[in-house]
Amino acid sequence: MMEHKFLDHPDIGKLLLRLGVGLVLFLHGLGKLETGIAGTVGMVEGAGLPGWLAYGSLLGEFVAPLLILIGKWSRPAGLVLAFNMLMTILVAHRDIVFQRNDFGGWMIELNALLMLGGLAVAMLGAGRFSLSRGEGRWD
Repeated sequence: MMEHKFLDHPDIGKLLLRLGVGLVLFLHGLGKLETGIAGTVGMVEGAGLPGWLAYGSLLGEFVAPLLILIGKWSRPAGLVLAFNMLMTILVAHRDIVFQRNDFGGWMIELNALLMLGGLAVAMLGAGRFSLSRGEGRWD
């Protein structure tokens, strides 16, 4: 049997996962900081929830992705990110959860992918190529 050492780099895989999930959502959070959170407050209130809950999206879309990117407290940050994405599905996209787009894709595919990516980061940790070097209990 042929070994695949070429693809056997779990720490690089963890880094790529962290960069992908963290950067995509970090940019959303940065946009909210730059333009304001009023639109998110309106969506949250439209779902029948108190508007102040929208400020939690800054934790899930800015702070948690930043921690994931740098590789510090990655496991809890991954859970926060995953919960944030679950909330975006339930609050902003609940009407399209079971729909497909014009190209055959799932309407909430990005939200679902980011949610599952956050869970993967929580389960795998940051790895060696991180601020914590993968050595902390929460990393």
